[in-house]
Amino acid sequence: MSSNDRISLLVSDIDGTLVTKDKVLTPATIAAAHRLQEAGVRIALASSRPPAGFAMLAEPMRLKAPIGAFNGGAILNPDLTLIEETLVNPEAARVALATFEEFRIDAWLFTRDTWYVFDGNGAYVPKERRTCQIEPVVVDTFDPYLDRIGKLVGSSADFGAVEACEATLQNRLGRGATAKRSQPYYLDVTPFGFDKGEATRRIAKVLGVPLAEVAVIGDQANDLPMFEVAAYKIAMGNAIDSLKSKADFVTDDNEHDGWAAAVERYLLPRAALADPA
Repeated sequence: MSSNDRISLLVSDIDGTLVTKDKVLTPATIAAAHRLQEAGVRIALASSRPPAGFAMLAEPMRLKAPIGAFNGGAILNPDLTLIEETLVNPEAARVALATFEEFRIDAWLFTRDTWYVFDGNGAYVPKERRTCQIEPVVVDTFDPYLDRIGKLVGSSADFGAVEACEATLQNRLGRGATAKRSQPYYLDVTPFGFDKGEATRRIAKVLGVPLAEVAVIGDQANDLPMFEVAAYKIAMGNAIDSLKSKADFVTDDNEHDGWAAAVERYLLPRAALADPA
């Protein structure tokens, strides 16, 4: 990238990028977000999180741009009012649930406003509760909710099982849905064709920003689609190697304010070229 590249929008991943491993939004990150927006660069968030998982971030960061929940399956305003939504196909959901059971990994179902689980004591339920600050609803069957699924998740402490399930499930789903790991312990099933690259496209379109003026930042394999569509790519210091290899810059890790450092080093110098927000 040259020093003359114009940046008007930053689309950021959340977990492993914007927040620490303890899901903390640090004072340095909040301050950097304020400075970047004051300099004319809008900030949007894209994540596999459900909409409720964005609420605790939008207010302190003073976000005004849309958010992409469920990897872009739902595009919402920062106040969580809906702009557009695409749901997981019910038949694809049944395939996913059967495959989760086959690989003995826990199944979760998210609608736009509710998180359903079979086991309220599952290994990663406390982590998800803390991350998204929502309570799960324990049910015996997901059948009543199959026509309103934003995302399904398979979760397990057996990382090998999650990885193997991903390969098997994506093959079975074909064009019925998309299955990608967001963490070694989470396998997300979202509407077919929806990933963070599509979320980036949709958010930029809503804002009227050309992709040539979009920067992205992330850390995991499910952030690769963002890197494929945006002009300006930043990997966290804790990012996987395949993401770092495609980045224009690599910042510090998420435990050492890497997001704030990226704003200061790589984005603010180009923010002067952007129009006021």
